[in-house]
Amino acid sequence: MQRRDSNPWIAYRRPRSAPRVRLFCFPYAGGSASIFRTWADGLPEEIEVCPVQPPGREGRIRETPLSHMDELADAMTEGLAAELDRGPHAFFGHSLGSIAAFEVARRRRDAGRGEPLRLFVSAHVAPTVPWRDEPIHDLPNPLFRQRVGELNGTPAEVLEHPELMELVEPLLRADFAVNETYQYRPGEPLSCPVTAVGGIADADVPQQDLEEWRQITSGPFQLRMVQGDHFFLQGDSRRELLHLIARDLLA
Repeated sequence: MQRRDSNPWIAYRRPRSAPRVRLFCFPYAGGSASIFRTWADGLPEEIEVCPVQPPGREGRIRETPLSHMDELADAMTEGLAAELDRGPHAFFGHSLGSIAAFEVARRRRDAGRGEPLRLFVSAHVAPTVPWRDEPIHDLPNPLFRQRVGELNGTPAEVLEHPELMELVEPLLRADFAVNETYQYRPGEPLSCPVTAVGGIADADVPQQDLEEWRQITSGPFQLRMVQGDHFFLQGDSRRELLHLIARDLLA
């Protein structure tokens, strides 16, 4: 059962008694905070997992999903402010969540609120790399659903259920619009350490595009490659991923 949280931007949190750091986890396009609901089981007690819940999904299903990165990052920065001001924290973002986490970190830094202890970016090309794929967020329904199915991020039982697709399609279109219309604005690099993580079998995000994340920080940079495709965080590599997060974060 989902734990109710006083902040709608956080869901499935299991508070630690005395965490050294809080890890805020940003989901991929079409994903929700539940992706990270069991991560606390695989991480040390020193790390408190704070899954981020954007509008338009799960407990926030009645809210309109945001379809532009500036709107989403601004709303996240404001909604998470009190949580982030509580003490040391780090960010983990997967796919679209990587760009969202990066933009929140930049907004916090520019506002004089400090930076995360470490930024983990996973399965997404660096913001400095132009988007190369054909956009799909405004395709007609049948073609849009076909392309979503080819990406393997949406369960087959949802894709094959017309009523469920009616519910989730506005969210999927909004999230894809955020990703596909995002435009990086050059600025002063972050100073926090950055760890980029990729799947060895991820055909959409090659290693050289992950390497480009080193350009967004003046601090230390690590690139970690794990077994799996674009959604390696849901597969057999989950334990390896959590191990490297703990190692880099608590080093």
